[in-house]
Amino acid sequence: MRGSRIIGTGSYLPSRIVGNEEVSRSLALDAAAIERRTGIKARRRAADEDAASDLAERAARTACEAAGVSPDSLDAILVSTTSPDMTFPSTACLIQARLQARRAAAFDVAASCSGFLYGLSMANALIASGQARRCLVAAAEIKSRFIDPTDEATAILFGDGAGAAVVEGCEMAGPAAPGILGVRLHADGSRYSMIGMAAGGSRNPASAKTVQAREHAIRIQGVPLYRVAVKRLAEAVTGTLKEFGVGVRDLGRVVFHQANGRLLATVLERLQIPPEKMYAVLDRFGNASSASLPIALDYAVREGHVSRGDLVLLGTFGGGLTWGTALVRWG
Repeated sequence: MRGSRIIGTGSYLPSRIVGNEEVSRSLALDAAAIERRTGIKARRRAADEDAASDLAERAARTACEAAGVSPDSLDAILVSTTSPDMTFPSTACLIQARLQARRAAAFDVAASCSGFLYGLSMANALIASGQARRCLVAAAEIKSRFIDPTDEATAILFGDGAGAAVVEGCEMAGPAAPGILGVRLHADGSRYSMIGMAAGGSRNPASAKTVQAREHAIRIQGVPLYRVAVKRLAEAVTGTLKEFGVGVRDLGRVVFHQANGRLLATVLERLQIPPEKMYAVLDRFGNASSASLPIALDYAVREGHVSRGDLVLLGTFGGGLTWGTALVRWG
């Protein structure tokens, strides 16, 4: 059976570190309270001259190096971002030009924090259909440009960064063979208002009025979103494990979207997943939206927390609302 596998990962984190002490200056919270509430000690901030495509390009080159392939061998480039360089052209096309991946199709995916798994699913489908042999899936976010520093619901969470993976076709010889066993995607558009930006699109174009009203900043309905995220992600993970006939004990590593420490702990408890099975970088890098999952996955691989043959569970939840899971046999 024709399938695909991840043959290389990469990530890029800006050098500027923003600790809780700095974030707390514009809030009625101290640094210790921020860490207790989120599990985050620091996050990264992009340089003023950098845009999402700059971060994504660096992560993409690292992923290609890890895979041992040249960017000009890519057949498709899929980029998840909700902080693109511009409305259009796509960030993916900008990256394609810089990588000189001339034969690659290129397009963006906007599924908020679930975007990397949405992109991974598309790459898997392109390969399975015969339209592509090798794809790059990247996620890059500079959410710091869209934060109200006086809003404690968002200012304490978001960081900047990019992650990427090279996905290549392979023959799946059964569940024990290396490859992507499955990606499952979900959405509930009726809850779109729980997280988003009010202005900047065709419904509410940018104007002096929208800028003055701070409508170009991310807003979150924190408590309701938390409850839905825990419920839906736990349901999705349970469904995926049941579908593929595996149990928690079979998992070698669990990597979730790095949203919030409390949320991750609650999901693990609900699913009865031992904390030691989960790999996280939340404390170091904060919530990098759709880039957080591939960043965490890349660090897990590079730090030796994922080994050949491991069954790896990936999970995300984000605006839209969107969520998803993936089960990967690493190798």
